[in-house]
Amino acid sequence: MSFGEEGKDVVCSWMPELRFAGYGGILHGGIQATLHDEIASWVVFVKLSTAGFTERLEIDYRSPVRVEASPLALRSCLERMEGNRAFIRTKLFDSKGKLGSESLAVYFTLPQNIARKKMAFPEDESVFFSPDS
Repeated sequence: MSFGEEGKDVVCSWMPELRFAGYGGILHGGIQATLHDEIASWVVFVKLSTAGFTERLEIDYRSPVRVEASPLALRSCLERMEGNRAFIRTKLFDSKGKLGSESLAVYFTLPQNIARKKMAFPEDESVFFSPDS
């Protein structure tokens, strides 16, 4: 997976292999959940400049996502903060722009000093993206 920023969003493109599909070449729901959780964590890293833990992940599967409809695109953004909890909205699209699934992730975020000490959060946040992303 490769990540980048577009305005308030963190974006990602991913080419799934056929081994991630079930019947009819449809991307497994568990794989979709993993993709949603991963990009939501990047919102915490990049937009909030800290680390955290997934507290809750609610996914709505909107339409079948076929592996051959790749690359897949994900977009994720912070909806709101409530105390240390980040509410993050994520959407997964096929190569034609059709919405396959969307999620709301709730992350418990850590103060940056604790994230650095306990979770090895980097001092230099430029490590998250290469110069060409």
